[in-house]
Amino acid sequence: QVQLVESGGDTVQPGGSLRLSCAASSSIFSTVTMHWYRQAPGKERELIASITFRHNTNYADSVKGRFTISRDNVKNTMYLQMNSLKPEDTAVYYCNAANLWGQGTQVTVSS
Repeated sequence: QVQLVESGGDTVQPGGSLRLSCAASSSIFSTVTMHWYRQAPGKERELIASITFRHNTNYADSVKGRFTISRDNVKNTMYLQMNSLKPEDTAVYYCNAANLWGQGTQVTVSS
């Protein structure tokens, strides 16, 4: 079964860093654009970063300059390096590709 599995979520203090991973079960994902979304309590799911198979990237204004999306097409894995985390970054983070979603990983930023 083709699937996406996120990992790396945790509770960190403001100003801290985390790296999320999204492992794909099929090499087909190495050929498609992949995305990171997040959904905070009571809010809609929002697109925060995208990366094409050629490693072209795009970011939402809310994370630009703090988050970095990357991918390893050999490992079929996408990453999200999150620096200078803020309480408003608290959310469930999801990866998405080829109309598939992972189960999500919780990121909590709190002192």
